[in-house]
Amino acid sequence: MLIGVPKEIKNHEYRVGLTPSSVRELIHHGHEVIVETRAGEGIGCSDDDYRATGASIVDTAAEIFARAEMVVKVKEPQPVEYAQLREGQLLFTYLHLAPDPEQTQGLVKSGVTAIAYETITDARGGLPLLAPMSEVAGRMAIQVGAVSLQKANGGRGVLLGGVPGVLPGKVVVIGGGVVGLNAARMAMGLGADVTILDKSSPRLAYLDDVFGPRLKTQYATQDATEELVLGADLVVGAVLIPGAAAPKLVRREHLGRMQPGAVLVDVAIDQGGCFETSKATTHADPTYIVDDIVHYCVANMPGAVARTSTFALNNATLPFALALADKGWKQACADDAHLLAGLNVHAGQVTYEAVARDLGYDYVSAQQALDA
Repeated sequence: MLIGVPKEIKNHEYRVGLTPSSVRELIHHGHEVIVETRAGEGIGCSDDDYRATGASIVDTAAEIFARAEMVVKVKEPQPVEYAQLREGQLLFTYLHLAPDPEQTQGLVKSGVTAIAYETITDARGGLPLLAPMSEVAGRMAIQVGAVSLQKANGGRGVLLGGVPGVLPGKVVVIGGGVVGLNAARMAMGLGADVTILDKSSPRLAYLDDVFGPRLKTQYATQDATEELVLGADLVVGAVLIPGAAAPKLVRREHLGRMQPGAVLVDVAIDQGGCFETSKATTHADPTYIVDDIVHYCVANMPGAVARTSTFALNNATLPFALALADKGWKQACADDAHLLAGLNVHAGQVTYEAVARDLGYDYVSAQQALDA
């Protein structure tokens, strides 16, 4: 199979779909890989590094999209990219379609077969290709939240760890999954007062076992969420409904009752955000203020630590990329129901139920698309 890796073009996105090591594995399996020039520059990998693995370097993304049978990316295709996709081509990347009707329409119109990293599952019910970026985003949420709390950035002027004689900052994490666990780990490492909210009692028990009495846990009723958010210095939104738009858990009316200068970090922004006042921002302009509350809503947070993120992501994506290349998407998905769960769009049809429901498309199951 001819596999193409374009340079990412989303604002301040420095990750790349395949590392040189991953390219070497694909070529060892008998495939051909073309990489857009400077695609790996953001992770410290030169064109020569890719050439050394056997890849060919091409000058433009247009050549990638025109020639490749499978396009491997990191972020969802931008309008100029999905306009170049075509029927019969395979796209393997993060998509996050539910809050993005324009991209969904573009993919449907193109006829491409699109497999989304974020909806591929595993035997334990987890999301193995989302997990590494969730780990990164959870840990980053505390870093960026701590910076946003500085007075010069519009925050309360609170040091999360406090100092002797001064109480630490209060951090509330909404959602106890991979993002929430990693955010809590980082916040506690800084010495903050940390509470996680979640609707799963078994998950709260697990978090209590992992962290002990240093971490506070609370079942996520509306009353509990409101009480904790109103008293927090930093709130991390870490809620995920796989493939679907995130629920709005902090409403506009809450902001006026929060501590002025408190910070909201919305890690769920890729799925539309879990704060009512959230709107996607970029690394170039990451924050804005509503009712004296600082909002950090960067939609590609892990892109800021591109080298760590890319290598972590490739550890998870490479086995699936090899299966798709070795077998073709139909056989690979027939052999692996977890990979089939990643099929979001095929030949003009939406094949992921939550996306079809949220955006008003007729739903064709992934299995139906495969059988057809």
